[in-house]
Amino acid sequence: MASIKDVAREAGVGVGTVSRAINHTGYVSPETRKKIDEAVQKLNYKPNELARNLFRNRSGIVGVIVPDLDHPFFSSLVKNIEMQLYKQGYKTMVCNAVGVSDREREYLDMLDRNIVDGIITGSHCLDGEEYLKYEKPIVSIDRDFGPKIPIVGSDHDMGGRMAAELMLRDGRKNVLQISGVSPHILANERHVAFQKTLEDNGVNVLTLVMDWNVFDWKAFCEAARKIMKEYDMIDGIFAADLGAVACMNMARQGGMQIPGDISLIGFDATSVTQMVYPHVTAIRQNVSLLAEVSVNTLLDQIEQRRDILHRQILNVDVCYGGTTISRLS
Repeated sequence: MASIKDVAREAGVGVGTVSRAINHTGYVSPETRKKIDEAVQKLNYKPNELARNLFRNRSGIVGVIVPDLDHPFFSSLVKNIEMQLYKQGYKTMVCNAVGVSDREREYLDMLDRNIVDGIITGSHCLDGEEYLKYEKPIVSIDRDFGPKIPIVGSDHDMGGRMAAELMLRDGRKNVLQISGVSPHILANERHVAFQKTLEDNGVNVLTLVMDWNVFDWKAFCEAARKIMKEYDMIDGIFAADLGAVACMNMARQGGMQIPGDISLIGFDATSVTQMVYPHVTAIRQNVSLLAEVSVNTLLDQIEQRRDILHRQILNVDVCYGGTTISRLS
């Protein structure tokens, strides 16, 4: 196996020059860098990643905490975060919190012990004060911990207004939304905006509140069954994707025409909205961009590359299916 000395000899430069070129720790002229790259390729040189990370006082690993990987939005988010981290030379360690706060606490402890270089968290199980104890690189997705921790999220306010506009264009008068309650998360804004927009236009809005961290299909089916049994006047439903699909199934079982009798709008526009017929109209979060911005914000902290923006909010759009009549212009 070739060593860094072999690369230096092949390129006709010093070991220090090779080290600067490989680790990007100092200036190396383009001509010299080209010689080193050619030598690395010719000798099939593999840098000692462990030694390099020890030198930089880093592990090369980032922890990602999500509530539940069974949920299609979070599984897609983790996939995209992992790909972004890999492109930038980092490995990913995933924590599936599943409502157990000790899991989050253990991952935060890994950050404190330098086992991971930083954490991207999309979970809301652990008390916010636990995160604020650490003076280490952390990025939050959707949850506002205050000025110490950067937050990246989608424009839920815009998404709620978009969903409401579709209900108005479809002529709906009695609409129900399924929401989850958790403090200090951006997702709450979509439900507030949805209700306000509709009520300002004379539409009756009911809200069914579920535990924010319930992500299993059975729970959404039970909620949908309750809605169809107890709220027979409903002509529109707004919910996260799984809830919208569950309600669509129950509505069709009850003989309702979609979208003639009832409009259904999801939020996230994950793959499940495309696995049913008709496809579910949904407000789409840009998951790939959400992952890219989150990763870049975290690595800016780890590598001290530039000033960090505290709050970055990304646009949403509508993914049209067959569960609404109208389209937004």
